[in-house]
Amino acid sequence: MHYTKAFFIKLVMTLVFLWLVLGLFFDASIGSILLIGVIITVVGFIGDVFLLPRVGNFIAGAGDFVLVLLGVWAIGSVLFIPGIAVFSAAFLSALFVAVGELYFHRYYRDNVMEKVSGKKKYIHFGNLRTEFSHDFDEGIEKIKENNKDE
Repeated sequence: MHYTKAFFIKLVMTLVFLWLVLGLFFDASIGSILLIGVIITVVGFIGDVFLLPRVGNFIAGAGDFVLVLLGVWAIGSVLFIPGIAVFSAAFLSALFVAVGELYFHRYYRDNVMEKVSGKKKYIHFGNLRTEFSHDFDEGIEKIKENNKDE
């Protein structure tokens, strides 16, 4: 149930941003917007399920940017009328959707990943630390002194 709710949130968000950019600014048909939105959402959600826990929010957002850019550009070049600047439409769509995805990833991490697995699976690479201590050095010096005496 958690995945279904997250999928539909992602679908609605993607469709709204695509409609705002493609429908209002570039006069694309609603059928084209729905087809592009569903394809991008399915592929992107599969990526969120498997890649987001391993790579983090920013890299997953960049991946979504590339996915939307290539998806709208490839599918739009076939579906849109010839007067539409397809790359400009794809770039603006990717920009809007990628910003929305950063917030969606936060929702997904906090509300889906923890409830399904029961613990956080999110890997933070920025919190790796090394601890240094003098305890081991002092112990070695004492052992060396004891060995000299014998």
